[in-house]
Amino acid sequence: MNGNIPDQGEWESCTATGARISTLLLGLETTFREKLEWLEDAETLSLKFDANRARAIAEGRLAPPAPANISNRDIQDKKLR
Repeated sequence: MNGNIPDQGEWESCTATGARISTLLLGLETTFREKLEWLEDAETLSLKFDANRARAIAEGRLAPPAPANISNRDIQDKKLR
């Protein structure tokens, strides 16, 4: 994939508008195949994060996530008691 960001000047790409323009220009310069490869790489990375999180929970290195029906307020109330 073409990882080069178009030269937008010294500080121009550090603004919200400049960053948006840089992203759009990069999107115009990449091929459909390169975009698909990027998406596949992002999916692979996401799946690795999930697997690592599951392994860390199974090994006790990470606390399991709170159930979805428990709010942060409920958790804070239990800590205060």
